[in-house]
Amino acid sequence: MQVPPNPANPRTDPPTPPEGRPRAATVVVIGGGQSGLSAGYHLQRRDFAGALDHPEAERTFVVLDAGQAPGGAWRHRWESLRMATVNGIFDLPGLTQPPVDPDEPSRVAVPRYFDAFEEATALPILRPVAVTAVRPGPDRSLVVETDHGSWITRAIINATGTWSNPVLPHYPGQETFTGAQLHTRDYVSAEHFAGSRVAVVGGGISALQQLEEISRVATTFWYTRREPVFRDGEFDSSAGREVVAKVAADVEAGRPAGSVVSYTDLLWTPYALAAEARGALRRRPMFTAIEPTGVREADGTFTPVDTILWATGFKPALAHLDPLGLRNDLGGIQVRGTQVVGEPRVHLTGFGPSQSTVGANRAGREAVTALVRHFREQDAEELTRA
Repeated sequence: MQVPPNPANPRTDPPTPPEGRPRAATVVVIGGGQSGLSAGYHLQRRDFAGALDHPEAERTFVVLDAGQAPGGAWRHRWESLRMATVNGIFDLPGLTQPPVDPDEPSRVAVPRYFDAFEEATALPILRPVAVTAVRPGPDRSLVVETDHGSWITRAIINATGTWSNPVLPHYPGQETFTGAQLHTRDYVSAEHFAGSRVAVVGGGISALQQLEEISRVATTFWYTRREPVFRDGEFDSSAGREVVAKVAADVEAGRPAGSVVSYTDLLWTPYALAAEARGALRRRPMFTAIEPTGVREADGTFTPVDTILWATGFKPALAHLDPLGLRNDLGGIQVRGTQVVGEPRVHLTGFGPSQSTVGANRAGREAVTALVRHFREQDAEELTRA
């Protein structure tokens, strides 16, 4: 079940830009997921007015979201991912989550909560609006180009997440495969694979969850690049802080960072134990090639499969920022906190260590605090020059 747009809610209507003229906002937030909503909330608390209703205010902001309705990437999670299974959804600022049925699909429960937050805060959100590029503009401004016109702004808070940028590895012969190839983002339910032979590729949490489900109704083969490491117990807060510190060290050094979960071991969760009991956790080294009806194993043998499910994760969706030249020779973007090093006009939230829901909330607040300070310093500098 998808959460439909509310036809009575103007936030869901595509904007009509002024004929031939870009609009203006002091800050443009790109993305309406958890970190984008947090940033909008904190901008509002720091007396930034909505650029849609108060374009002449001294400081304004707008949130541009590519989604059709509230919920960010949660709207697209697979049907069987229930609230009891997700790794905790931290409250958005100022609005406690209502009690949730643990058996309710996360793709329904979380967007409903996000929608309630948007209604309560009345944030200036435009959707669906896809940002295609951000470029340098005149007088130290930035130009945000979208499929519904352009915006001139003093700064952006980028909160585009990763869902729109799946990692899809390539193996020899991949284009000859006559079966189906899917990514995690395409997965809906295990019933689609009933009675078939499925290669599940990936060693993360999503791979494990989908492997367990599919193995109930199909013959599965699990492939990972490295031997997965399982550990007993729950993911405690001290371990979480250690992981966040590792991710932060990578982005602060300008190294391309993986997802937060890629820095952790796997836990013996109920679904992992169920997969183990079913014999589905017999990991195989990565195959060396793909052939029309199956895969060539590392030992040279052939395994016929009907479907390859690439549960291989995502990378930050940042291609629209490429005109700003933010990437270094390693292909990463160096960040201190949320600010891109050397570029105080650009903040990345839901990026690196702030990919978790609690991290996204904090990043939204941190980005707004830093931008308020930057504007104060910039305005003082201009007064001095005058």
